[in-house]
Amino acid sequence: MKLQRNGRSKALAIGAMALVSSLSLAACGSDDNNNTKASGGSGSSAAASSAVNCGKAGTLLGAGSTAQAPAIDVWKTNFGAACSGTTVNYSGGGSGAGVQQFTQGKVAFAGSDFALKPADVDASKAVCTGGKAIDLPMVAGLVSLVYNVDGVDNLVLDGPTAAKIFDSQITKWNDPAIAALNPGAKLPDAPIQTFHRSDDSGTTFNLTSYFAKTSGGAWTAEPNKTWKGKDGQSANGSAGVSAQIKQVKNSIGYAELSYAQTNNLKSAKIATGAAQPVEATAANAALTIASSTVSGTDGDLALSLDYGTKADNAYPIVLVTYEIACDKGNKAETLDTLKSFLTYTISDAAQKSIGDKGYVPMPAAIGDKVKAAVSTLA
Repeated sequence: MKLQRNGRSKALAIGAMALVSSLSLAACGSDDNNNTKASGGSGSSAAASSAVNCGKAGTLLGAGSTAQAPAIDVWKTNFGAACSGTTVNYSGGGSGAGVQQFTQGKVAFAGSDFALKPADVDASKAVCTGGKAIDLPMVAGLVSLVYNVDGVDNLVLDGPTAAKIFDSQITKWNDPAIAALNPGAKLPDAPIQTFHRSDDSGTTFNLTSYFAKTSGGAWTAEPNKTWKGKDGQSANGSAGVSAQIKQVKNSIGYAELSYAQTNNLKSAKIATGAAQPVEATAANAALTIASSTVSGTDGDLALSLDYGTKADNAYPIVLVTYEIACDKGNKAETLDTLKSFLTYTISDAAQKSIGDKGYVPMPAAIGDKVKAAVSTLA
């Protein structure tokens, strides 16, 4: 069994190496909800701009996920530099808010950190004349378990233990379950201060999906964008959670990788059953993303992520952000611009251009499916 696992790990590693060759492991998320326009500037690269085939000039509106906002900012800049007369406005506010604005016909596309629910698809039919909303995976990253514990620099957690911590079943740092995962660590005899998102969040959905898969029943709630754990303290957005972790001793929370880096927070390693606990890095997340498969049907490209991976070096708490668009029935005045912009964002050049923001480029096999889907939007 070990030989099989190692062989599979090597195969995944080969595929993932191509995904992360240009990553510098910087930011991968943002809670900046300001509208900004696409425009040329010193940040746009000739290589990225050369990948743009400009559609009809006009204004394109999008909203939703804040985790993908830095990627959208890069893409807007490059797209605007290449396409004079075109403006792309993207406001954050969270995945739930973005999907709601889309189903209300207020934006041409939405960003969401979780795939559409059946109710969302049904609601979309009112604005997608003769069609429905579909998920187009566009941005990939990871969720870090960020912590601030006196005297602890290399915290290791696993699915059951992390779930019990966030559900207030484990309440002290020197609990035997934590000590067993961290032999030799000087765990303080102190209460655990947990922080979770107060707003509906795709980050919460992905974390609780990991708990549901790996906690052995310790986490009883279904994966949800709304926090369902017991007790704990809340903060708005990943920025708010990270600020609390930085300020509060003996605390733990969760946020996209960027917040651990920009706030100099420590990220827990995850014991998955692999040979060694896995660090929260974009390179390690790429291994898990590379093993994902399409689970959506009828043109939808929602992905099935392996939160329970045991492959060596594969970080399990991953996140994929989708662009939500109508497969048919897009507004005629924005369809051309929408297809042009999304064709650019899934291009190799665009995916590489966000590597220094800490994102994991979409695997080629999935990217090819997205390119084909975008070409058929009507």
